[in-house]
Order: sequence, then structure tokens, then C-alpha cells
Amino acid sequence: MPEGDTIMWAATRMRPVLEGRTVEVAHAHARFGRDRWPERLGGHVVSEIETHGKNLFIVFDHGLALHSHLRMSGAWDVRDVGGRWRRAPGRAWLVLRAGEREVVQYDGPVLQLMTVGRRRFDQRLSALGPDVLAPRFDAELYVRRLRSADQARALGEALLDQRILAGIGNIWKAESLWEAALDPWRPVGSLSDAQAVGLVDAVRPRMLLSGTRGHRAAPPRVYGRAGRPCPRCGARIHARPQGDENRTTYWCPDCQR
Repeated sequence: MPEGDTIMWAATRMRPVLEGRTVEVAHAHARFGRDRWPERLGGHVVSEIETHGKNLFIVFDHGLALHSHLRMSGAWDVRDVGGRWRRAPGRAWLVLRAGEREVVQYDGPVLQLMTVGRRRFDQRLSALGPDVLAPRFDAELYVRRLRSADQARALGEALLDQRILAGIGNIWKAESLWEAALDPWRPVGSLSDAQAVGLVDAVRPRMLLSGTRGHRAAPPRVYGRAGRPCPRCGARIHARPQGDENRTTYWCPDCQR
């Protein structure tokens, strides 16, 4: 599943193409036909593109916003009009065009048009924890959400709960715990508040680098590297399913405590 840095990177690439520009809806999936997106959005200016965790919002000047969540299958792309498609053209759910460039969403399981007011009161969105990549991370809210959760829950499971912290997925779960030298199976209640905040502080710079310069700027150090030496202590990296969804966790048992 695309994580917060992937969504930030999509927004980073989309802003020069769409922000402050009048757009045309060059294509919208047939499932949106009754909503008349080309008529309702075409000819309007994109005022800003925002992200919160794994959610992306394209906000228009007349009070409407497109909300996207890619889940496991979706992707955003920026291309020249008439250029190469990242996936088959039939998999494009939305194409927003501005001049000679366009933004494409492929296979988007969550793509909805809402008013700015509805966005503020949407229960699923308002339940999200603080954005790990926000310009000013709300550490106080994060700690409150963490302490209100089950304190016996494994730390690796808790970090995937978007109600506690928005934007961390399985990759950055492993990377953040490695950066902070914390055991993924350690109970949440065993952490001090300072350790909990330090966990985020340790991984934010790498996530921001990935979100502003692309994944290659911040390659994983433990994720997907089972059996290889730990970059910090040289011991063998382990991998094991964790949580109800059996998401594979990568960690170093020797230096993560």
C-alpha cells in the first residue's frame, strides 16, 4: 500500500502542473458519469493540493475537492499529453489536464468528490491521527492517541493504526522501529512518551526526503532485507508476520530492544 511519502511525492509532482491552473477533465471513469465531473470541475482553478497521511486532496476554487486514497492498487502519475502511459489507458480512472501536461489516477479504489465543508466533518477523515509528514508534527496529539489505545498491543501493530499516526505503512513501520532501535513486539505501554516521539523524529527526515525527492533518495535499511546484515550492528535481519493481517515485519533482534 502506498504510504505517506508516496502520496507526498505524488503531490510534489502534481503541484507544478495543476496548482493555480485552470483544468480540463480529459477523462473520468464511467462510474462517475452521474456526478458530471467534467462539467463540475472543468474550467475551474486548482487552488491547492494537500495530503494527510495516505490521503490526497485536490482542492478547487469553487469549494469542491477530490479526495483520493490509493489503498493497495492505485497510483498517481504526471505525463505529457500524448506521452507514455504508466499503465494501460483503460485503467485510468481520472485524467486532469492543464495545458500540455496532465495528471492521471490509475485503479483508484477511493476517489470521491466532496465539498470542502463535508471534508471537515467526514468521520473517517476526522478520525485520522496526526500526519507524520505535516510541516509541524503534532506530537502532543500523537501521544494522546497512542495512550488511548490498547497499551498491551505490539508497537509494530500500533504504528499501522492510522487513527494513531497517519502515513505510516508496513515499510516505514519497519524503518522507524529500526531507526529508534525498538523491538516491534514490544508492548506500547512499555515506551515512555519521549521514546514514542523519538520514534517519529528518527524517521521523519528520511520520509520527507522520499516525499520530496522520490523513493530512491531514501532506500530501505531493513525492510525486505531478511537474512542480510543489519546496517547498524551487523547481525542478521529477521522477518516474521505480525498482527491480524499478518503483515511481514523486518527487524534486527540484536539491536532493537
